Order: sequence, then C-alpha cells, then structure tokens
Amino acid sequence: MLIKTTAPIPSSEITPKSVYLNRRRFLQGSAAGAVLMAGRPLWNTPALAQTAPAGKKLTGLQKSPFSTTEKMNSLEDITHYNNYYEFGTDKEQPAVLAKNFKTAPWTVSVEGDVAKPKTYDLDAIMKLAPLEERIYRHRCVEGWSIVVPWIGFSLSTLIKLAEPTAKAKYIAFQTLYDPKQMWSPSKAGIPLPYVEGLRMDEAMHPLTLLCVGLYGQVLPNQNGAPIRLVIPWKYGFKSIKSIVKIKFQEKQPPTTWNIAIPNEYGFYSNVNPKVDHPRWTQAKERRLGEFFKRDTLMFNGYAGQVASLYTGMDLKRYY
Repeated sequence: MLIKTTAPIPSSEITPKSVYLNRRRFLQGSAAGAVLMAGRPLWNTPALAQTAPAGKKLTGLQKSPFSTTEKMNSLEDITHYNNYYEFGTDKEQPAVLAKNFKTAPWTVSVEGDVAKPKTYDLDAIMKLAPLEERIYRHRCVEGWSIVVPWIGFSLSTLIKLAEPTAKAKYIAFQTLYDPKQMWSPSKAGIPLPYVEGLRMDEAMHPLTLLCVGLYGQVLPNQNGAPIRLVIPWKYGFKSIKSIVKIKFQEKQPPTTWNIAIPNEYGFYSNVNPKVDHPRWTQAKERRLGEFFKRDTLMFNGYAGQVASLYTGMDLKRYY
C-alpha cells in the first residue's frame, strides 16, 4: 500500500511519530483495514495530569548479568507510553484506563503436555526464584525503542517445575480478558483474549523473563500487571501481559497479531533490520525521548545470545 503525503519526502522522516501506522486503527478503519494513525513527537512528551502511581516496593533484588549498560528510560516514560490495547488504542490511554484494573487475587494455570500441571497464585510464583533486576532494551514493531529495568526471573524456572513431556514443542500463553474491565474486541480492534506463543527452546532461553515488576516496584497495571513475559530479542507485542494461562503443546499455537493480520505479523517476530514490515522499514528506530534515529540491531542487540536458536532458518520466511 502506498502512503501519499504532501511533503516531498515521507512525513515520518520529517517529524518523529509514536505510531506512524497504528496497527489497531489499521484493523478498525475499513473493510480493507487501512487507516493511518500519527502519534505525538517522541522528544516532546507532555506530562500527564495523572502521574504513575507508586507501586509496592520489591526488596532483596539481585542484579542480573544479562542487563544492558544503556541509559534507562524514566519511570514516567515507561508507565505512560504503553501498548495495551484492552485499555486503549493510543499510547497514553492505558495509564488512565487501567487505573482500577483488578489484579488480586490472581492465578496462573500451567497445563497441557506436562507431568505436573498446577495452578499457581501470584504469591507462589513470586517465591519460585530470587527476583532479579534485568535492564533490557526493547524494540517496538512501530519503530520506537525503550530501555526498561524489569524485575523477575527466567521463565525456564517455571517450565522445569512443570516437567514438560516429549510432546511439548511449544508453549501457548493467554492473557486475562474481562469485558467488565476491558474494551471489547470490536473497540480494541483485535481478537481477545490476547494470545501468544513461543517455541520451547525460546521459552527455555535464560533471557526470557517471567516479569513481576519494574523500577524496583510491582508492575503497574498499564505495564501488564501482575505478571507478564519479557522477550528482549523480539518485537514488543510478543511480550504478553497479564498472563492467566500457560499451556504446553505439540503444535504451534496461534498468536493474536498473526490471526488479525497474518501477512504482516509472523509467529517468530524477531527484531530484524533486514526484514521490513510491509508498510514501513525496520532498519531504523527512535529511542523514546531522543530526536535522532539509530540503526536497528539484529535480534535487538542480543544476537550473541540467541542467534543459535535460528541456525539454518530462513528469517525472511519465518518472520
């Protein structure tokens, strides 16, 4: 699809935009699903009237060797510029619309092809392993990036406790969907509940984080409270929020954005500057709060740790 502008060069190259083509508006706009949504400039983020609420502090945190040394974004950035479509289609909406989201009591069902299926409450999950602070860089498919000090532990800890059977080749994840608290699928523009999936070796990789906090506190609602995944070498939408189900299975699970727009969003969704989105380049990115663009790194800079997972794969085909 060609994008017409009145400027001699694309407007996305003149004025930085938070979402040059908003995926949700793309779905809602027409029968063909094509509406362009321009966001606010990333270097001029206005202070919102409602600031990020102070969350419960998490103590006894360990520093992780997996952390980047890059400058972190501020708590204000991280908690007021979010993709959480169940609570709004614009980046600023989740901080307001998720304010009263009920996250307790909370349970996560671990099921499927495992020897030890179990339903965990949040307190039990918090005690499975020492909590680490991991400073990860992230790359969003729309073209912006951010650095976040997440808190959690490797998902592999939970996987080992479940004892997957030989049939378990993939893990499917499902988020909570509560129509009393969240937007309807028609309003959100995507099928709900939100679902995601990983290949078993991806899920077992030590970088894959089961996350319960950020910036020294429990997760704010708009960031996926009370428990989410963080997968730093993949585009942000793979890091599913507010998880209620983890299912081990033999077949590759469906994923929300692949269901919604299969020609644009694949199962793997690895950050790859050589594979453009059909409607925009992935070669460059803009760090939230910065003016100039920077080069997008293969696997978001984590190639040394994860490239071996995809040896021999055609990453343009398996995007």
